[in-house]
Amino acid sequence: MIAGLTEIVGADRILKQEPMSRHTTFRIGGPADWMILPQNESQIQAVIHLLKENKYPYLVLGNGSNILVGDKGIRGAVIQLGNEFADCRTEGDALIAQAGIKLSRLANVALQNGLSGLEFAAGIPGTLGGAIYMNAGAYGGEMADVIASVTYLNPEGEICTVNGATCGFGYRTSIFAKNDYVILSCKLQLKNGDSDAIRAVMDDLQERRTSKQPLHLPSAGSTFKRPEGYFAGKLIQDAGLMGFRVGGASVSEKHAGFVVNDKGATANDVRTLVEAIQRKVKAEFGVTLEPEVKFIGEF
Repeated sequence: MIAGLTEIVGADRILKQEPMSRHTTFRIGGPADWMILPQNESQIQAVIHLLKENKYPYLVLGNGSNILVGDKGIRGAVIQLGNEFADCRTEGDALIAQAGIKLSRLANVALQNGLSGLEFAAGIPGTLGGAIYMNAGAYGGEMADVIASVTYLNPEGEICTVNGATCGFGYRTSIFAKNDYVILSCKLQLKNGDSDAIRAVMDDLQERRTSKQPLHLPSAGSTFKRPEGYFAGKLIQDAGLMGFRVGGASVSEKHAGFVVNDKGATANDVRTLVEAIQRKVKAEFGVTLEPEVKFIGEF
């Protein structure tokens, strides 16, 4: 199998026992048995086909911004769609981009071309593929607002395209999250705008993020989904948990919705802290907090 993968992507693009702490925004995680770095759609197709043929477990990763990888790592292969799979071009008032492009870069491409609609995404620390997968959003905007079409790989290994209206977007979900689909690229429908006005909105949102969120510390962003009728951070704060700590992980004193790795946390520290928060909020307010962060691998 490794010989076959080497033929597809090259030996220098296959990493053995790769620490996942290098590939997650939490800066936490044990080694993946293998990490594979394909550079184009045909390589992705061929890699996944070979892994499935060998019944070898795998997962697809972007910027690692919404996951917690266990301290014992990941058994199987991690296929990372990153900077080598991040082409972007304009098509009138639309952008065509590959899944590995970071949202910050994508928002800047829109800015440079005087295209409005992606300002909300400039500060989200993820890739386009991950953002579509979970319908990422912030400050009143979400990916569903700008997706015209998505091209993906289905479980049968076929490359398909679906329009934005049939992506099943909801709060932090999509058809891609509900099925074994690998997002490859998409078309984002934006609007012509004034570059100075677009930049002003992006600067304002960045200032709001910087002043209210612990961006200087490793985290996975908002730890919990927003419970209906409530705000997770407010519930955690009202439960008296700001600054609450388990090992090297703590509830941010800047924004209670963030669990941060401020003292060399392990994955077990974070998971134990998340569970303690859930119990306390449930006991105090009767509200069940559902993690937005996905727990992956062996703990």
